[in-house]
Amino acid sequence: MEFNENQTETVQIAEPQVSVAKPELINGSHALIRSLIEEGVETIFGYPGGAIMPVYDAIYDYQDQVNHILVRHEQGAAHAAEGFARVTGRVGVCMVTSGPGATNLVTGIADAIIDSTPMVCIVGQVAAHLLGTDAFQETDVIGVTIPITKWNYQVTRADEIPEIIAKAFYIAKSGRPGPVLVDITKNAQQELMSKSFTYKKCEKLVSYHPRVSPKQDQVEAAAKLINEAKKPFLFFGHGVQIAGAEQELLRFIEKTDVPAASTLLGLSSVSVDHPNYVGWLGMHGNYGTNVLTNQCDLIIAVGMRFDDRVTGDLSRYAKQAKIVHIEIDPAEIDKIMKADAPVVGDAKKALEQLLPLVKENNHQEWRAEFKKFDAIEDEKITQPELAPTTEKIKMAEVIRTLSDKTKGEAVILADVGQHQMMTARYYQFKKPNSFITSGGLGTMGYALPAAFGVKVGVPDREVVAIIGDGCFQMTIQELGTIAQSGLPVKIIILNNNFLGMVRQWQQLFHQKRYSFVELQNPDFITIAKGFGIDGHTCADRENLHASLDKMLASDKPYLLEVLVEKEENVFPMVPTGACVADIRLE
Repeated sequence: MEFNENQTETVQIAEPQVSVAKPELINGSHALIRSLIEEGVETIFGYPGGAIMPVYDAIYDYQDQVNHILVRHEQGAAHAAEGFARVTGRVGVCMVTSGPGATNLVTGIADAIIDSTPMVCIVGQVAAHLLGTDAFQETDVIGVTIPITKWNYQVTRADEIPEIIAKAFYIAKSGRPGPVLVDITKNAQQELMSKSFTYKKCEKLVSYHPRVSPKQDQVEAAAKLINEAKKPFLFFGHGVQIAGAEQELLRFIEKTDVPAASTLLGLSSVSVDHPNYVGWLGMHGNYGTNVLTNQCDLIIAVGMRFDDRVTGDLSRYAKQAKIVHIEIDPAEIDKIMKADAPVVGDAKKALEQLLPLVKENNHQEWRAEFKKFDAIEDEKITQPELAPTTEKIKMAEVIRTLSDKTKGEAVILADVGQHQMMTARYYQFKKPNSFITSGGLGTMGYALPAAFGVKVGVPDREVVAIIGDGCFQMTIQELGTIAQSGLPVKIIILNNNFLGMVRQWQQLFHQKRYSFVELQNPDFITIAKGFGIDGHTCADRENLHASLDKMLASDKPYLLEVLVEKEENVFPMVPTGACVADIRLE
C-alpha cells in the first residue's frame, strides 16, 4: 500500500485499564474471631454445637493465634473463664451453642455478676428468620440473661459484629466489671460483611460513664472523718483486687495505723503477717473482727458492699459508727448501710487521692483490743483444730499444712461449704490475688473448672483447688478437660461423706434431723485414673505430710483425697439473723 502524504490517518490510543481491587469480604464468623484477636484474646473456653458451628469452623483458621480449650460442660466454660479473669484481671471469654448450651452458662454468668467478674460470653443462635418459632435448640437467651448480665445484645447481621464485640469488652471491664453476653444468629455468622473488616476498640459510650476518679469534695469529707476517728476500722473487699490497689491500701493502712479486716473475697489483698491485719469478717470470720465492729467509731469500707454474710442483723449492726464507703458502683452506696462520707470511684484512685489528706496516726491501743479476742479464739478453736486429739484428720490440719508447704504463696481455690470457710480461716495468704472462690452466689462445683482457668492465666504459679466431696461431683467431668490439657492443677478433696455445711445447720438449728445430706461416694481416685490423672487417698494423720509432698511434687495434674472427720463444725459462727457481736465460739 502506497503512502499518500496528503492523507491523514486517525490513530486510536487505548487508555490504560485501571484495575480497582474489590475489598476482601469476610463472613461474620471470621469477623468475630478477628475481633477477639484485636481485643488481645488468646484463650477461649468453649463447647461447640450446631448454632455456633460456623464460628468453630473459623477458629480452625486461627489456631496459631487463639487457643480454644474444650470443656466437658458449658457451665465449666463459664467458671473457667471466671477463674482466668479473676487471677489475671483480663476479660475471660467463653463460647457455646444455642438452647441448652446457652442455658448451661446461666449459673456461671450469675456467679460472675455478683462477684464482679469481667466475662464475655459468645452464644450461637438459630437463624434470624427462625427466631420466635421454637426452632430446634432455640432459647431466648437475651430474655433469660437480662437480670444477670451487665449488658447483652443479639446480633442478626454480620456487619454488626466488630462494633458489638468492641462494646462488649468495654462494658465488661470498665467501671464495676461484670459479664456481657453476645447472642449471634447463625445467618450472621455465615453471611459476608458488606464492607472490609475494620476494628476499633471502644473507649467510651454515650449512655455509660463509670466514674473512676472520685470527686475531690467526697475524698476530703472522708479524710476529715478518718482523721477525727479514735477507733477506726477498715474493711477491704474484692474491689481492692479488681482495682489492683493492694499497694495503695498498704500505704494507707501504714500511714493511718488503722486495723484492717477482709471480706471473704478480699482475702490475700493484705498479708496475714501484716501487724495491722486483724482477720476476716462475717459469718465464719474471726471473733474480734465481728465483736469489735460494734465498738469502733468509724468504718472505712473499701471495695466491699456490706452483704448479709458480713453484717448479720442490720438493726443491730455498727449503730455507733460513722461510715466512709469507697465504692465504684454508685448503686451500692446507701443500698444497705447509709454512708456518712460516700466516695464513688475506683479503689486505687480513691486511696491515691486520700493518702495526702490523711494524717499519720497511732492506734496501737485500739489494735491491741483485737489481740485479746484473738487469744480467746486461739484457745477455744484454733489450737484444738490444728492439734486435735481425734483419730480422724481435721480439715484445718490439711489446710494449714498445705499453707506451710506452699509458704502461703499458692493460688488457692475453694469450692463452697465447710471446706471453703476452713480454707479462708487456716490458709495463711502471703501473696496478693491468691484466693479465688464463689462468694455472692455460693456456687457448688465452681472450683474445679475455675482452677483450670486460673492455671491457664498464671501457668507459673502453684494452683491448688480445695473441694468438698459433694461439690466435686457437681463438675467432676472437668477432670477430662484438665487431663487433656496436661496442666498441673492440684486437687484436694476433703471427704467427710456429708454435705457438710447443710449438715452443720441441721445439727445446730434442726435438732440433728439429717435430711438428705449423707453421701455414698464413689471411688474418686479410680475415677481420676480413668481420666488419666494420678492420685491417692490419705486416711491417716501420719501420712498427711507425705501425701501433700507427693501431690505438690507432681508436674502433672494430681488428685489427693483426704478422709476427714465426718461431723466437724466450722466456728466461729454468726447464726442467720443474729448480731455480729453475738458470734458463737461453739
